[in-house]
Amino acid sequence: MIESLSSQAIATASQMQAIENLIFQAGMPVAALMEKVALRITLRLTELYPAQSYRQIGVLVGSGHNGGDALVVARELHHQGRLVKIYTPFAKSKPLTRVHGCYAKSLGIPLVSLESLQDCDLLIDGLFGFGLARDVVGDVAIAINTINNWQIPIVSIDLPSGIHTDHGGIMGTAIQAHNTFCLGLWKRGLLTESATPYVGKLEKIDFDIPEKFALQILGKQHPLWRINPKAVMHDRLPIARNPITHKYEVGHLLLVVGSQKYGGAAILAAMGAKATGVGMLSIAVPNSLKPIILAQVPDALVIDCPETESGAIASLPDLDLQKYQAITCGCGLSFDAFPIVEQVVSSDRPLVLDADGLNALASIGKTQIIEKLNQRSSSIILTPHWGEFCRLFPDLREVERLEALQTAVNQTKAAILLKGARTAIAIPKEARVLTWINPESTPALARGGSGDVLAGMLGGILAQGMSARDAAITATVWHSQTAIWLANQRTEMGVDPVTLAQNLLPFLQLSKFYK
Repeated sequence: MIESLSSQAIATASQMQAIENLIFQAGMPVAALMEKVALRITLRLTELYPAQSYRQIGVLVGSGHNGGDALVVARELHHQGRLVKIYTPFAKSKPLTRVHGCYAKSLGIPLVSLESLQDCDLLIDGLFGFGLARDVVGDVAIAINTINNWQIPIVSIDLPSGIHTDHGGIMGTAIQAHNTFCLGLWKRGLLTESATPYVGKLEKIDFDIPEKFALQILGKQHPLWRINPKAVMHDRLPIARNPITHKYEVGHLLLVVGSQKYGGAAILAAMGAKATGVGMLSIAVPNSLKPIILAQVPDALVIDCPETESGAIASLPDLDLQKYQAITCGCGLSFDAFPIVEQVVSSDRPLVLDADGLNALASIGKTQIIEKLNQRSSSIILTPHWGEFCRLFPDLREVERLEALQTAVNQTKAAILLKGARTAIAIPKEARVLTWINPESTPALARGGSGDVLAGMLGGILAQGMSARDAAITATVWHSQTAIWLANQRTEMGVDPVTLAQNLLPFLQLSKFYK
C-alpha cells in the first residue's frame, strides 16, 4: 500500500527542513524552487478558482519564504489580469521575499491595509509556513481573527497560518482555510484532530522531492504514513477470490454482540459484516434476541445464549472457537456481559474488540490489559474512540493523541484503530509501531451505530485472511468513503448507520465503474 516515501510519508518540520537542505546543497537554488512551487500553486488555484468568478484576489504575505511563495503567486495572478492586492503586517522580511515584494510593487500591485481586502473574492494565506514555534499575537492575531469573520474563501499555502506543523495545535489563533495546499511532504500537524477544522480541503502540491533525499532523512523504517483512499479502494476491493472457492474458504466470522437494550447494535454489525462478502456469518446473541436477528439476517447462523436478568449474554454455549477465522466482540453487549469478553479475549482467534468489549477490558486495569493482550498468539484490533481509549489507558489522557496511540500499541502489541475525524491505525511491527492516518472522513459518521457497522466490516475482512493492518485500513477507508459519498448525495443528516451499511456495496460498485 506504500507508493513512495515522498507521496505518502508524513513528516515533521525538522524532517522537512532537512530534506529541503539536501535539495539546496545538491545545487537547486532556493529562488528556483520557490518559482517552481509557486507556479504549481498558481496552476491549481486557477483550476479551483477561475478568473471569471474570482477576479479580486487578496494575498496575505509573511516575512519568510512562505510569504515569498505568496508573492510569486500574486505576480502570476496579476499577469492573468486579475485584480490583486497585497497585505503584509510585517515591516521586515527575508531577502528573497523582499526582492519579490519589490518586483510586485514595480508591476503596480498595490500594498493595502487589511480593511481593503474585504471586497476580495478570494484570499491567499502566505503569512506563516512550516516551523512556527511561537503563538501568534498582536496585530497579526487581530488580522487573522478579522479575516476569519469575513466569510471570504481562503487558500492557505503549506499550512493555515497559526497551525503548529508537528502537533496541529492552534498557536494562539489560526486561519480557517477553505483549501490548504501542503507543499512537498505531508505535514504531521495537518492530519491531526485539532487542525482539522482549520485545514478545509487538503491536497498536496508536489515539487519533485528526490526519493533518495526522502529516504536519507526519513529512512526505510519511517513510522507515520498517510493512507491513499483511492489506492485502497482500487487495490483491495473487492476482496480477491479463487474462482472455485466455496463458502468455508471465504471466511467464517463469529459476532458476539447485542443485548435486550442494544439489540440494534447486533444487527448493524451483521450488516457491516455481510457487506464484506464473508462466506459464513454466525451471531451469538441473548436468547430473547434470536427471533429478531433471524428476521433481519436470515442467512446468518444465530446462536442463542443464556441471558442475564437484564437481557445480556450470560454465557456462551460450548462453542468450538477454532472453526471461526475471526471474532468480533462488543457491539451492544452491555455491562453485564463483561465475563464473556474475557473468555473471547483469552481465545487464540483473530479478534476485533469494540464498544462494550473495550469497556470490559478497561475494567480490569491497565497492567492486566497489557498482560492479557501480550499473551495472545493471534492478532487483535481494538477500535476505541478517544473517550474509550482514555478509559483503557488513563495515564495517556494528557499525551498528544498520536504519541499516546503509539505508546499504547508499543505496550500492548495490539493493533489499535483510534476513531475520529482523522482515524489513526497503529500496528505493532517487530520493535516498532507503524501508524497510518485516514485523511478523509465526514461528520456524518457522528451517529450512534456507525461504529457497529465498522466493527462488523473489520471482522468480515479479517475472517477472509487479510492481515490486521490491511483489514483495518481497508475497512476504515471503505466505511468513510461510503459515508462521504452518501453525505454528498443526501447531506450529512441523511447518513444514518442503516443507510450506511446498505450502501457499502452500491458505493463499491460505483467507485469501480467510474475508475
